[in-house]
Amino acid sequence: MDKLKSDWITDGLIDFEYKKYILLAYLKNVQAAFNRVELYPSMAELVMHYQNLMDLKNGQDELQNKFPKELKGIDRETLTLIYQELVSKNDTLKEIDDIVNYSIPKLKGSIEEGKEIYEFVEDNCEFSPVGLVPLYLDEGYLLLNNHSISETEVFRYQLTVFEKAQEKFRGIHMTLIDTITRRIGETYESVKANLIKRFVDLPNPATFLIQSKVAVPSTPTLVPVAKRLLVRYVSSG
Repeated sequence: MDKLKSDWITDGLIDFEYKKYILLAYLKNVQAAFNRVELYPSMAELVMHYQNLMDLKNGQDELQNKFPKELKGIDRETLTLIYQELVSKNDTLKEIDDIVNYSIPKLKGSIEEGKEIYEFVEDNCEFSPVGLVPLYLDEGYLLLNNHSISETEVFRYQLTVFEKAQEKFRGIHMTLIDTITRRIGETYESVKANLIKRFVDLPNPATFLIQSKVAVPSTPTLVPVAKRLLVRYVSSG
C-alpha cells in the first residue's frame, strides 16, 4: 500500500486486525523507500498520520474525562478518591482505542528511522555561499551537487513568511531552472556570473552551494534537506 488515507482509522471496516494489516502494509512500503534512501513524501506523511492519531487519542481522553462518574471509594494508600464511570465506551470506540494505541508507536518508530536518515544526509552536506553575500537573502539561487555526479542542479529560490497559531514560520519555494556540467576550470563563481547575465531581474543575487558527500536520490531526499539547510542559514542571519 503506497498511501494511507488521512481518515484510515475510521474509514471502512473498524476492526483491529484489518487496520493492523493496512498499517503494516503501508509501513512496509515506507521501509522500502527508506532502504532506497528516499525520505519524501513518506516522512511528511508519517508525521501527519502520527499527529492525527495523537489528536484523536487526546480527544478521546478528554471526552472520556467529561463522562459522568460515581464515587466508588477511597484509596487508603494514596488517599485519592476512586470513581466509577457511569457511561462506558461502546465496542467501536474500544476497537478504535486499540488501533490507535497499537499504531502510535509503530508510526513513531518509522519517524525515528526517517530522522536518522535525514540527519545522516544533512551531516554529509557542505553548505557555502558563492561569492559575496548580499543583504537581501529572500530570493536567489541554490546550486546543488550530488556527491561525485558531474552535474549540478541550479534552483531559483524564494523565501516566504507565513503565520500559524500566532507564530511566524519561514517557507521556501524552489524551481529547477537548469542542470549544468561544469567545464574544466569553471568555478561556481562563474556559474553565478552567468546566472546574473541570464536573469537580469536579479542583478545581485544571493547564491549558495550545497555539496553532498554521499550519493542520495535528489528529489525525494537531497532537495528537501537542502531546503531546510538554506532556510536555517537565512533565518540565522
